[in-house]
This record gives sequence, C-alpha cells and structure tokens, in this order.
Amino acid sequence: MRHPARPATALALAALALATAGCSTSGGGSSGAAAPGPAAPASVTSCGSPLAFAAPPERAVALDQASTETLLELGLQDRMAGTANLKTKIPPQYEAAYAKIPVIAPKIATGEQLRAATPDFVVAGSTDLFTADRAGTREELAALKVPAFVSAVDCPDRNPAGKSPFELLFSDYENLGRVFGVEERAGRLAAAQRDAVARAAETGAEVPRGADRPTVVYLYSVFNGMPYVAGKSGLPSEMSRIVGARNAFDDVDGDWPEVSWEEVAKRDPDFIVIGDLSERGRPGDSAAEKRAVMAQHPVVSRLDAVRDGRIIEVPGIELDPSVRSVHALGLLAAGMKDLGHAR
Repeated sequence: MRHPARPATALALAALALATAGCSTSGGGSSGAAAPGPAAPASVTSCGSPLAFAAPPERAVALDQASTETLLELGLQDRMAGTANLKTKIPPQYEAAYAKIPVIAPKIATGEQLRAATPDFVVAGSTDLFTADRAGTREELAALKVPAFVSAVDCPDRNPAGKSPFELLFSDYENLGRVFGVEERAGRLAAAQRDAVARAAETGAEVPRGADRPTVVYLYSVFNGMPYVAGKSGLPSEMSRIVGARNAFDDVDGDWPEVSWEEVAKRDPDFIVIGDLSERGRPGDSAAEKRAVMAQHPVVSRLDAVRDGRIIEVPGIELDPSVRSVHALGLLAAGMKDLGHAR
C-alpha cells in the first residue's frame, strides 16, 4: 500500500548538483558515532549499479526506517543529513543518535524534500522509493552525482545465485562500511548477526523434517478486515527455513499478499506468527486486535493453532529486512521450542 507523493522530475531535482557541491558537516562526535573514514576512493555495486566515492559521504539521507537504523547501528549519525518514512518508534538504543538527524519527511520523501537536504549519498531499503513521483529515479540522481544505494535484499535478480536474504542483508552492512570507511564496525555487525542466524539454525536442526515439518502463517496486517500474510518472496520464508518450519503461503507471490480468512483456515497452520504493529497506530495493527479478530472469526477461530493459543508475537517491523530482523528470528526459534516443535 503506497502513499501518494508529489511529482519529482529531473527538473525538480536539478538544484541538487549545485546544492551538494562542497557540502560537509562538522561531525558531532557523539557517543557511539563512528570515527570519520579515510579520504580514500571506494567503489561498490548496488542493485546492479556501480557507485564510486572519492571520499566517504558527509550528508547521507536515509529514505526509510530500515536504512536509518542500519546507518545508526554503524555509528554514522554525524554524517546523516536527513531521514524519512518512520513507521514505528525508534528503539531506545538509537534514540539519542536519531534525535540529531533532521526528518525531511514524516512519510515517503519527494524529490523536493530530498533536494532541500542537499545530500551527497542516498540510501533506501527498496527500489520503489526511487521513482520519479517519489525521491527521483536512481538515474536522475546519478546524473546529478548523488549516488543512490538500494538494499541487496530488494534486488534478487541482480545478486549472486544462492545467497540467502540474510546474507544479502549482511552484504549491505559490509558495502556501507566500505563506502563510509567503517569496515571494521560493519564487519563486527555482520559477524554478530551471522552468529545469531547460526544459533537459530540450531533450533532448525532439532525440528522434524519432511511431512512432519511444522507449518506457519505470518499475520502481518489486517486492513479493512482482510489479512495480509507473508508470501514466498518475503523474509519470513527464509526465517521459516532456518528454524525448520514451512511458510504455509510459500506458493503465493509477493512479500505481503492479501488473502482471505477462509484461505488461512484452509492452510490450517501448526502455529501462527503475529506481527505486532501497534506503534504504527492504525486500526487492526496491534497483536491484541489480530488475536481478537481470529478468535471471533467463525472459521479461523476453530483452528487448533487459534484455539490452543499456538501463537508467537514478534515486532511487525522486524519481519521486513532490517538490522533488527535477527531479533525476530531469535523470537521465532525460541517460540518454536516453547511450542514443542524443536526437540
């Protein structure tokens, strides 16, 4: 579900080339901030596009919450000129750093809003934020010498074959580390999260395989009374594989397709994962509301998973690729043990 945005054409972005020339920040040196990287050239490839940097960016803009939190985790708040599209509250560990960053747009940023921030680098978790009616296309930005980085997770056709979504996410950290000259910090982050994935996989090794493998439905959102669940292209399918379960909607295209409650009942999952989006504040977003809807539905309420309370709650935002996703993976692994699926 996209939010409408004002048009942002190449003309609307044209001032960026002049605005970004010579821009710099003083660097606040706040607690947790990464030391400035070396003034050495760096190059990475993002979603099939080569990006070159004569020096580390000093006025980066993150177009979504996932990108913002990745940059904060890397200690780059003093080199951020803007953030946008906050969906839930910032976690406590990032609050102080986040407070220093200008919010250029409460929702999806337009080209005008991006131009006003005078960025020298733009980061986003998904390609759909780089369109002419949003922040501008990556080609428009490249023509203005503003490199645009997209998470590798959102570019499956441009990545090496066989790389898991989590490995693609970790490659984002490592590439951003090279861009900003904070390779050591990025390497530590990737290593720690690889360890978290390995621990969750230990649970998967204890789960029965084949026909006895448990099935799960991920209930992300309820909009106008209809459920949105994890399809085969979203991160939850990979989470399921790691912990030894199977996403019951692995045969449906899309990250979060709309389905019917009757179809959920037909899949009859062994357990249900509810994404709690209560901080987003929309009707039906909280875990409690989703539980209530299922308990009151004439068909879904009769499922064993609902009747017996075989439900795991996780922060909804962590079911989309981000620096926080390994936390949801850990909750999933622990929940499967609690439910008796892991021996």
